[in-house]
Amino acid sequence: MRKVILAATLAAGLAACNAIPEISPIPGSITYGGQPATKLTKAPVGSVVHHQLKDQYGKPAEETYIIQPDRSLRLVRRETVSDPS
Repeated sequence: MRKVILAATLAAGLAACNAIPEISPIPGSITYGGQPATKLTKAPVGSVVHHQLKDQYGKPAEETYIIQPDRSLRLVRRETVSDPS
């Protein structure tokens, strides 16, 4: 009986979890305005692509993309790069 209650409690807790929201492209992002016209055919699926740009506040930022099986790019991370000066 305790196992059933524990399993039900865990299931309810996991059901309440939210998925991580997708990061929206901003002007300067590779995928801003849609996927690029050319596909990355030589890079293996799952490869990581880094892209440097200025964020919406004019600060330097770096985005990380992962190449999907259909050769599209998925934006997985954007972080502000601190100025080394």
